[in-house]
Amino acid sequence: MMSIKNVVPSGTEFFYRSLTPQNSEMIRYFPLPSTIPMFHVVLYQPEIPDNTGAIGRTCVAVGARLHLVKPLGFQLEHRRLARAGMDYWNHLDYQIADDWNHLVAGLSGNYWYFTKKTVQSYTNVRYSANDVLVFGSESQGLPAFILDANPKHCVRIPMLSEARSLNLSVSVGVALYEAQRQLHSEMKKQNNTEM
Repeated sequence: MMSIKNVVPSGTEFFYRSLTPQNSEMIRYFPLPSTIPMFHVVLYQPEIPDNTGAIGRTCVAVGARLHLVKPLGFQLEHRRLARAGMDYWNHLDYQIADDWNHLVAGLSGNYWYFTKKTVQSYTNVRYSANDVLVFGSESQGLPAFILDANPKHCVRIPMLSEARSLNLSVSVGVALYEAQRQLHSEMKKQNNTEM
C-alpha cells in the first residue's frame, strides 16, 4: 500500500510523489489541461473589491475559473482589487456575466449554492470536476429565487451560533479546497486501482 507524501503543483498538472514500501520514489501524473478549469467559482453581485481580489488569487492557485455576476459593487480597475489579488490577477481565468440568466445560459455543470439558510453541510456532498460553486454578495448572500429553485444543492459551512457569517473570501477558500481535496482523493483511488 502506498502512502501519499505530498501533492506538488507543476505548471498545469499535479503529481503525487509517493513512497513505495521499498522506499523508492514513484511519481504519478494527473494532467489538468490549462484550457479546462477544474472548478468554477461564481460570485453573485460581489460588493467588496478586496474579497474578489483574494478570491481571484485562490482561483489561480487551484486552477478554477472565476465568474462575476453583475452588478458589481466596484470597478475592475479598483486599486484594492489589484492589491488583494496581487500580481495573480494577470493569470486569472475569469468571465463577467450581465445577470444570473446570462451566466446560467453559458455555464453548464453541477451547481452548489453556498448559504447559511440550509442544513446540509458542504462536506456531505460529492464534488466532481467542472462543478460550479456559487456564492452570494457579502451583505445579502444568494437571493431567494436561486435558493428556492435548488434546495437539494444548497450547502452551508458550519459555524458556531456566535458567528453571523464568514468572510466571503474565506468561504470560497474553504469550499474550493474541500472540492479539490475530494477530487484528488478520487483520482488517487482510481490511480491505485490501475496499479
